[in-house]
Amino acid sequence: MARGLLGRHCPIHIMQRRRDALKEADVVVLAGTVCDFRLSYGRVLNSRSKIIAVNRNKTQLFKNSDAFWKPTVACQVDPGTFLISLQEELGGDYHCPSAWPALLKGRDLEKELANKKKADEPTDKHLNPLKVIYELDEVMADNTVMVADGGDFVGSAAYIVRPRGPLCWLDPGAFGTLGVGGGFALGVKLCKPESDVWVIYGDGSVGYSITEFDTFVRHKVPIIAIVGNDASWSQIRREQEPMFGTSVGCMLSHADYDKVAAGFGGVGFKIDRSNGSKVKEVLEEALASSRQGQPALVNVMIGKSNFREGSISV
Repeated sequence: MARGLLGRHCPIHIMQRRRDALKEADVVVLAGTVCDFRLSYGRVLNSRSKIIAVNRNKTQLFKNSDAFWKPTVACQVDPGTFLISLQEELGGDYHCPSAWPALLKGRDLEKELANKKKADEPTDKHLNPLKVIYELDEVMADNTVMVADGGDFVGSAAYIVRPRGPLCWLDPGAFGTLGVGGGFALGVKLCKPESDVWVIYGDGSVGYSITEFDTFVRHKVPIIAIVGNDASWSQIRREQEPMFGTSVGCMLSHADYDKVAAGFGGVGFKIDRSNGSKVKEVLEEALASSRQGQPALVNVMIGKSNFREGSISV
């Protein structure tokens, strides 16, 4: 949903507790946003709110409107054009009452603090995935483009990492079509060679495109990849085990993806509890390798976290 559009630290950008904000808002503008499962098919919207839906596609514009929500105004137009026209119409004299964004930002910071506390919790083995992701966000430069390709690890990263600007976050989309990582990274780096291109992989999804390290090496496309390696399809396993009492089809192994990347001529790094206190240093070393022209992959052994309990997966 337009990740990065407002930059990394915009005071009116709210990442956390969006559901609460939507329930309380007087007016909601769905600028290209579709009422699919991500908005609970429209059920997160307040029936008392004025809903302005904007979409180029008529089907998407009214999606699920007969079931759980109804637009007050529906505009079949390009969302970008709509927002520019709205800004021009409002002019420079309009100012949102300060209490509302201050309330939302306060909640945002409150949830951020809770997330950071969760990142400090010990795991039964290996490293806390949230801690790793916070370290990653600190290492990423302002020119970074992030490519997300995974389930549970990427889902956690989406709550923590902050895209640096517009078009600086690419992911598999609403249907979670895993395997886009290698191709997306290749395209981005060729179009924006001056940018650091990071692929955030889960250890399930990396299997689809890790062979692209051969392409990266042969064509001198120095991207950086980080793999959250918990030896399972965790997003599926999280609900499958309590529902069906089995993890069949969900288990993987703690494979040496770093050695796979090195085998193709890239540079591989591994982080586990033996060097877990140096996560940031290893990530910086991988970044330095990329800037020197070598594709790099960081294979991080991570443990379990209940951070995403209840997320949609099966």
